[in-house]
Amino acid sequence: MDSTRLDRIHAISERRLASTPTVFRRSLADRMDWTPRLISILGPQGVGKTTLLLQRMKTLPPSAAPLYLSLDNIWLSDREAYEVAEHHVTHGGTHLFLDEVHFLEGWQTLLKNLNDDFPRLSIAYTGSSLLRIDAAAGDLSRRQASYRLPPLSFREYLDFAGLARFDPIPLPRLLSGHISFARAILGRLGVILPHFEAYLRHGAYPFFRDAGPAFRDMLLAAANQVLDSDWPKTEPVEPQTIRHARRMMAVLAASVPQTPNVTALCRSLGVDRKQGLRILYALDRAGLLALLPPGKPKLKTLATPGRIYCGDPNLMHALVPRPDPGTLRETFFLSQLAAAGHALSSPPRGNFLVDSRYLFEVGGPSKTFKQIADAPDSFLAIDDLETGRANRLPLWLFGFLY
Repeated sequence: MDSTRLDRIHAISERRLASTPTVFRRSLADRMDWTPRLISILGPQGVGKTTLLLQRMKTLPPSAAPLYLSLDNIWLSDREAYEVAEHHVTHGGTHLFLDEVHFLEGWQTLLKNLNDDFPRLSIAYTGSSLLRIDAAAGDLSRRQASYRLPPLSFREYLDFAGLARFDPIPLPRLLSGHISFARAILGRLGVILPHFEAYLRHGAYPFFRDAGPAFRDMLLAAANQVLDSDWPKTEPVEPQTIRHARRMMAVLAASVPQTPNVTALCRSLGVDRKQGLRILYALDRAGLLALLPPGKPKLKTLATPGRIYCGDPNLMHALVPRPDPGTLRETFFLSQLAAAGHALSSPPRGNFLVDSRYLFEVGGPSKTFKQIADAPDSFLAIDDLETGRANRLPLWLFGFLY
């Protein structure tokens, strides 16, 4: 690669680094172990993966000579990316940050080769949440530390919006001390419910701060990019299958949550059951839908999910003109608990079984324990409630898990 191209790449890296803010950091950045030589950060469009990479670069000493390289540039091939990395290493660079790796067809082979050929090089990369690690193309799963960056939690939204900064609250501590936590948070903010309503509408994606009234359009554009661009780049998929996926999103968004009749759904879309399930699980990996497994949590297979939800409350608001309040509550609860690393399933009674132990019913102020009476470790997550009592918790507080 000629020196002019290399100078351009380094100039882009320096410009991106200089313009990256550091006032707000995603909670994942503090939980990550950056010592492995190969690190992957996957997640939906617009959640801040690029910013997380660049913020990490800013913490490194100048001697590391970190380099940022976005692989969505159409002029950059696998071979040229390798040449850039080689030049970087031979000129003293020890850290390489690769963004949007799924734009390169041979991304797994490239990473394997870089990891094998340059043993002193540390690589962190981002990619679509749809990415699969294919053992036939280098078996990166044995070589890397993997992380997923979800949308902003309600706690992170309050921080990013400049309202207040709070520490995450682990679930067991939240359940046992929710009254004290709620009082402390209210003591600093004064009110919480207006902020919670704003978060449900537009607070899960960092671009809300610059988008203003265009947030809905930008979120739908990001969802369409996942289907039209990211999905075909991560696995073989026909244009007709993408059209079926878009129709499936439209059908399900208006009727979730539901215990799906997959056969009837597939018939209405004109696809067979196998293809219909493949679409469902792709939309789940993309973060556009959330599939709740039936019974006790288990490894996901192409089996009928227990219930289907939208991926998060912002998507639901974008897809449905007037979302059902009950559905919105459940979608929020599921999105926060799942992003915090908890295993959820659809129990015989109640709305959610968490970590095979805690049973939750989610509802409005009139919700009672009738449906989960006498069940051990059972709780109510109640909307429109500032502070709770006993096993009756305010719904918004579950947004402080991560």
